[in-house]
Amino acid sequence: MKYNTLLFDLDDTILDFTKGEKKALTGLFKEMQVKDVQKAMDDYVVLNKSLWNELEKGNVTRDYVLNTRFSMLFKKYNIDVDGDEVEKRYRHYLNLQHDYIDGAEEILRDLCKNYKLYIITNGVSDTQFKRIRDANLEQCFENVFVSEDIGYQKPAAEYFKAVINKIPGFDLRKTLIIGDSLTADIAGGARLNIPTCWLNPQNVENYTDAKPIYEIHKLSDLYEILK
Repeated sequence: MKYNTLLFDLDDTILDFTKGEKKALTGLFKEMQVKDVQKAMDDYVVLNKSLWNELEKGNVTRDYVLNTRFSMLFKKYNIDVDGDEVEKRYRHYLNLQHDYIDGAEEILRDLCKNYKLYIITNGVSDTQFKRIRDANLEQCFENVFVSEDIGYQKPAAEYFKAVINKIPGFDLRKTLIIGDSLTADIAGGARLNIPTCWLNPQNVENYTDAKPIYEIHKLSDLYEILK
């Protein structure tokens, strides 16, 4: 067996975060009586991505991102809101979202028969664990490592070192990281020389310095790698 331990990212690798985020933002903006929901959603996605990129670089804190992103968004529209309170309402809607990536549930239930599966994810612990429970994923995984609990974000080496220390009998050569983010999953794994597999369903170009060992376009392509 080439690999016996599989470390899966959660969002947009197992669960469809993009779809869930859209549903959550729609619910939030309708509750707040936003006139142009689609524009607010588009503006939020751009702003949020830039903030998370800064977080991955270590330039801002997680609390800064979560507590200010909505106040920053509405400031564009000359509206003052309590960023922390709006974040809580957004979290309420996001906690309800647990749609799978196509085929992910069946693949995971199959793989967990022969491999040790773990989840490695950035994000808010309560949200991630609720979505995992609601998707009936818990029985597939040996453990779930959320950045909020670890104290570090992917791609920090400290995050992955903490994960390694919590996996019994960890063997770097027998472990594979599977994720959709070049900057978080692939770059983070590379820092500790853990083999990586980039899930790239849109077949986008890789303009980063992160070089995965494998690239797949759908989760079922893993079977060919794991032969």
